[in-house]
Amino acid sequence: MANIREVAKRAGVSVATVSRVLNGRDSVSEETKERVLKAIKELNYHPNLLGRNLRRSETKMILALMPNVSNPFYARVVKGIEDVAHKNGYNVMLCNTDSDINREKVYLEILKNRLADGVIFMAPTMSKEELTLIGENYPVVQCCEYIEGAGVSYVSIDNFSAAYKAVKHLIGLGHKRIGMISCENNFVSTKQREAGYKKALEDSGIEFDEKLIKYGDYSFKSGVRAAKQLLVVEERPTAIFAISDIMAIGAIRAIKEEGLKVPEDIAVVGFDDISFASMYDPMLTTISQPKYDLGCVAMELLIKHMSGKLEEPQRIFLEHELIIRESTVK
Repeated sequence: MANIREVAKRAGVSVATVSRVLNGRDSVSEETKERVLKAIKELNYHPNLLGRNLRRSETKMILALMPNVSNPFYARVVKGIEDVAHKNGYNVMLCNTDSDINREKVYLEILKNRLADGVIFMAPTMSKEELTLIGENYPVVQCCEYIEGAGVSYVSIDNFSAAYKAVKHLIGLGHKRIGMISCENNFVSTKQREAGYKKALEDSGIEFDEKLIKYGDYSFKSGVRAAKQLLVVEERPTAIFAISDIMAIGAIRAIKEEGLKVPEDIAVVGFDDISFASMYDPMLTTISQPKYDLGCVAMELLIKHMSGKLEEPQRIFLEHELIIRESTVK
């Protein structure tokens, strides 16, 4: 395999000149540049990008830490991250943490060892203090989920308002016994969606009943299980709000297995608007998050951070939308 010295010899220039051509410097004449590029092609020379980037103190690699790679919600978010990254000369390493803080810390060693230039957290599990420390020393952006008060930029949606809107939609259809399928975790989205659910009930004069909240783990099976628990509650709910589409689809399956109809017997609302939401029967009413845009904005923020153009942490909330489909209205 040819090296940079052989390229310089073939082109009749110095090694430094070849380096300037490879780095896109303007201080090389067009004639010299053409000779160098011709030599590179003839010798099939491939520059050592790792070495070059290390000399520049950059790797052009970004870490994207997600809690569950199998969750289709994150597919569009990652697409947004990658599209912006690639347009700006960066590659993205996807890291599945399974919401395990130990795995999260293992991936962060890549950043600490300068093998990546920055990190996007899609659901950080570490403490506020730990995230603050990471953010003080490395370029960090939070996307979707975030830890408030950590002094680290984030882009998300107003989960409280979105959940409030979803439950108000059900109340507007005449439902007063509204079950909720949530999750037992510390994610800000979970807390805010539960708070939005309760506030919508309160503002409508409906008393909150703790028996009407059941818990899953974002999986289809847990949605089935939680919905079946709701169906045996005394005076069962006439509607269910789930904090993820996958659990909402699981709830619809459970309702059908009990010989009931959606939405005639029980209406169902999900959250996220994943692709399956409009493919299922009945099509799912849900809160649509701007998944692709969340990824794009997060990566744009990280690029600003890495280039020193982000003076203060940014807190950005993108718009959400209630998409009404067959699972609540025929």
